[in-house]
Amino acid sequence: MSDFVVSARKYRPQTFDTVVGQHSITNTLKNAIKSGHLAQAFLFCGSRGVGKTTTARILAKTINCFNRTEQMEACDQCDSCQSFHTGNSLNIYELDAASNNSVDDIRHLIDQVRIAPQLGTHKVYIIDEVHMLSSSAFNAFLKTLEEPPKHAIFILATTEKHKIIPTILSRCQIFDFSRIRVKDIADHLAQIATKEGVSADPEALHQIAMKADGALRDALSIFDQIVTFAGNTLTYKDVLENLNILDYEYYFKVMDAAEKEDISTSLLILNDIYEKGFDGHQFVVGLGEHLRNLLVCKDARTSNLLEVPDTVRQRFSEQAKDIDSQRIMRALNILSKTDVDYKSSKNQRLLIEVALMQLCSLKQESEKKKD
Repeated sequence: MSDFVVSARKYRPQTFDTVVGQHSITNTLKNAIKSGHLAQAFLFCGSRGVGKTTTARILAKTINCFNRTEQMEACDQCDSCQSFHTGNSLNIYELDAASNNSVDDIRHLIDQVRIAPQLGTHKVYIIDEVHMLSSSAFNAFLKTLEEPPKHAIFILATTEKHKIIPTILSRCQIFDFSRIRVKDIADHLAQIATKEGVSADPEALHQIAMKADGALRDALSIFDQIVTFAGNTLTYKDVLENLNILDYEYYFKVMDAAEKEDISTSLLILNDIYEKGFDGHQFVVGLGEHLRNLLVCKDARTSNLLEVPDTVRQRFSEQAKDIDSQRIMRALNILSKTDVDYKSSKNQRLLIEVALMQLCSLKQESEKKKD
């Protein structure tokens, strides 16, 4: 039996300082522990993979730690911390509301709340996916959530805050977890790659971070998948092949062809994309994103809005200098219409080819207007 542990579990943060991309929340929680101003109920909400449950566990462990550091981190050495790490802590109770969402499940939890902790000062109840509780379960939970015993703290976690009834929201301190920035995910992946002895191109890690769409857990799963595919040397090409992503290079070439009014080259590029098995709609959406990036790079102040490696940002800036802003706007309108018409079109490839022809004719049209 293999001893392999997925990176999302192996490198799961164990302290507040190792939580990625949620510094304002972790600092607030550390200050609450330091000052003794702990709420009776917390609600952690945000998209998947941003650290809600992880932060809840770290908070639960730190609250009960006997020898907290000056930075309000758990010592990981005391009996309470050790029992947490071995999964034997009697002070931390986790409930998955996705599969335990009935009134009986909540009544069982309420019965446990009455019992004081045998070790430590607090009993912490973490309820994951709390929006899955039934209406009757929510109602049964209200009174206990509003007036729990002094030793009880509730931490609720959800990806769908809008599904939680207002009477529950009003009883909690609400923390909204943000999507993790691409740069933060890429930096974290670089650290893990070093620990795992994997040589990884910065552009490869950046592409994984972009594909994860703000979810660190997704990024780590993709990282494991590509390391399995490519071995201990991770290249940008490996990522493109494994994730079926179109290279930036295609979009740069299409816009170069449009500037040269070279319809034939643009159609050959599209043909190459189809031959490699990519979806035409994916190309249209990607080219629209490319044009947006060119427009953003027109001003040095907004160029930092691009979540791309520095080398690619430089290429965007160079190409943006050669294309007039009005032409970029008109090109965006063409691609926006193509995107809308794509699903209803009987000949989708022809629709994209016509759009490319229009892009290659924009320069000529703008010159005619000047005359």
